[in-house]
Amino acid sequence: MNILSNVFLGTTRSLMLVSLLAFASAATANNLTPLVDDFSDEINNRLSQPRQFINDTVAGGNTTVQQMVSDGIIRVKGDIVPPRGQPGWASSVLPLAAVGINYDASQYQGVRLLVKLNKGNLTLSANSNEITNFDFHSAPVVVTSDGEFHEVKVAFASMKRGWSEQTALNTATLNSLSVIAYSLQPAGFDFELREVSFY
Repeated sequence: MNILSNVFLGTTRSLMLVSLLAFASAATANNLTPLVDDFSDEINNRLSQPRQFINDTVAGGNTTVQQMVSDGIIRVKGDIVPPRGQPGWASSVLPLAAVGINYDASQYQGVRLLVKLNKGNLTLSANSNEITNFDFHSAPVVVTSDGEFHEVKVAFASMKRGWSEQTALNTATLNSLSVIAYSLQPAGFDFELREVSFY
């Protein structure tokens, strides 16, 4: 009976160890290639967070936006009509966690986009819970308007704040990413995203 108990305990411990190693391996693999969104779902991103859309109408602008998710691609287009004396913008927000909750992206160097720019200008912002005045760290998304998807990598180190004192981006306190179409004057915009991930 004692021998059987020892065999059972040894087998159980071995299975637990194998399970823990498999879980750790899977977690590591997921962390190495963290997919934020592949637009396979019409409403939620890959982190089970619903996408959000906001534009300059909250600041007195008249920008219009249309967005459609189909076949693993989101297409966002519209017309920017800026508020008086301000840039106009339309933001596609990809939450990384629930409102107010930190997402720790400190193990990554930046954000990778598969993007097609048909018309307009884009910027990417990394939105930290530490920033309270909406002047999030951002950088332009530089891509050729040739009707093709391109891989664009935006390093966290290249992101700056627009009008506030320059502070280092704390990537351990991110809550969302935003892909923003913008213009200083009335203009159309049209872009598509196939994938957003960290690298």
